Amino acid sequence: MLRAFFSYLLLAILASSPGLVHAASASRVEASTLVARQMPVPNRVHLNTADAETLKRELSGIGRTKAEAIVKHREAYGPFDSIDELLEVKGIGKTLFERNREKLAL
Repeated sequence: MLRAFFSYLLLAILASSPGLVHAASASRVEASTLVARQMPVPNRVHLNTADAETLKRELSGIGRTKAEAIVKHREAYGPFDSIDELLEVKGIGKTLFERNREKLAL
């Protein structure tokens, strides 16, 4: 009788284990997705945190004056909500913006 009990117990454990494995792997996927969203994008200049020197050094066609204008715009109007808002900064035109679009992140 004890042997039958353990057999049923083992059967119950094995029957429920695929669900446990699936749930564990699903939570790992969700956790890794969350971590990936929080990680900074490598090799990109973050418009809301970069200082004028970084902007000048990393962006093509951006000198001291334009880099300072970007920082002043951010200080006056708050953080950029989209990369396209960079076009609102005096001295940043479409050509200059397009040249640097792939280097930018928020």
